[in-house]
Amino acid sequence: MKITRFDTNDDLIIVAARVWGQFGQKRVSLALDTAATQTLLVPDVLDELGYSVRDGEKVTVVRSAIGAEAGYTIRVARFAALGFTSSDFQIHAHDLPEGIGIDGLLGLSFLRQLNYEIRSAEGRIVVERVDGPG
Repeated sequence: MKITRFDTNDDLIIVAARVWGQFGQKRVSLALDTAATQTLLVPDVLDELGYSVRDGEKVTVVRSAIGAEAGYTIRVARFAALGFTSSDFQIHAHDLPEGIGIDGLLGLSFLRQLNYEIRSAEGRIVVERVDGPG
């Protein structure tokens, strides 16, 4: 079991994550988002690590109240968050609004391999890896 702390005064639950690419590794700040089906990073972070839209697996579209915006999915060499690491991990590359202070979203594509409790009043996320499917 691992415990990750977060600031209870923030409007979002922000967690640190790490992404690896051919140019090294980078620490990123992600909003934990159980409503996001995919884990998302802004393309600038991926560019810094040596990834390119040309390496992408498919073009995607994110629809919101303000319209539809294009993005893409891409596999990163390694991704780590909440004390756990995944190799050859699929990321959704998509821009986020400027000035929100995060590099992306930690979504269900990563979270579903874990059991976790978000203890909001304590500012803690208690996490353990699930053994096997489901």
